[in-house]
Amino acid sequence: MTALTPPDLSLRLQDYDFLLPEAQIAQFPVEPRHASRLLVVRLSSDTFIDATVADLPQWLPKGALLVANNTKVVPARLLGRKATGGRVELLLTRPELRDGGTLLGLKALCRAAKPLQVGQVLTLDDRDGVPTACTAVVKDSLGGGEFSFDFNGLPTLSTLLDTCGHVPLPPYIRGGVDQPELDLPRYQCTFAAHPGAVAAPTAGLHLSTDLLSTLDSQGFERAYVTLHVGPGTFLPVRTADLATHRVLPERFDLSEETAQSLAAARRQGRPIVAVGTTTVRTLESAAQQWQNLGKALEVEDFSPLAGDADLTILPGHQFALVDGLMTNFHLPQSSLLVLVCALAGRRKVLAAYEHAVRSGYRFYSYGDAMIIVP
Repeated sequence: MTALTPPDLSLRLQDYDFLLPEAQIAQFPVEPRHASRLLVVRLSSDTFIDATVADLPQWLPKGALLVANNTKVVPARLLGRKATGGRVELLLTRPELRDGGTLLGLKALCRAAKPLQVGQVLTLDDRDGVPTACTAVVKDSLGGGEFSFDFNGLPTLSTLLDTCGHVPLPPYIRGGVDQPELDLPRYQCTFAAHPGAVAAPTAGLHLSTDLLSTLDSQGFERAYVTLHVGPGTFLPVRTADLATHRVLPERFDLSEETAQSLAAARRQGRPIVAVGTTTVRTLESAAQQWQNLGKALEVEDFSPLAGDADLTILPGHQFALVDGLMTNFHLPQSSLLVLVCALAGRRKVLAAYEHAVRSGYRFYSYGDAMIIVP
């Protein structure tokens, strides 16, 4: 990685801003997936290259190990109403689906005209907006708009989500209103395998089965991690001083197979390219745990891991595993944009964003992508 200059190390949130015309916020995905545009950003050059995701193999470093997040988005957005008729929207924050999932003590972010009260009973609607026999009882207020609930009337969490769950689109896509026939398959990576995310790892949305086959045929190795995307990824930064900001923990899993692939790449001097910021957070969290209180990172330490990724990546972070990154374009003053700038340098990334705006790239979850390579 190239050395960053002091201005790139700014911890002021206001220094991670850019202007974006609303018309460039993508409302629908392109088809096929690999038809999205790809902005190539090279750390060794000040010029940018306009390409498409289908061109990805030619821009990956030789021998690169491509690591992606194979979490699966669950329909975690629930709509309902109070006894008074007031509308309520819930977003489950950690929907555990193992063994069908419990319906007691589930946590959710809530949007309602008036604050919820402990003991209040909500009636949930099905996907067609028809009231169901399922109710949500407010169990406790957790602060920050989050509550815990006990759900009644359906046997398992899986049944609840299948009956009442909507695709948890971010509000800048059609006001958060999903079109199930489009969004259920499309707001999901083709390789998604482990249910638990409440937002998609959006860089992976571009990787079609055809493109993955091409990458395989050209000898690029792939590996997967699992990080269940939660509020830690998408909640806004609420402090002007990034030094005081912390991203909420998110559950992750790194398998023995992936640990061996990472160790082999490091041993052989092959670059590791992450697909998405959630993959970066997983890999760097793993490296931090492997380093064990400041010990030098050795490939012999690479082993399976599972737990909570609680690493907040800020300017000045010393990247231990990630050499390159494929990522979507992120919101201004977001923790994700800060992470990308920590990797490639703030001025270079913001210059790339300015180029993307001028060139008509589509932004955010259903938008285009960029790749940062040495």
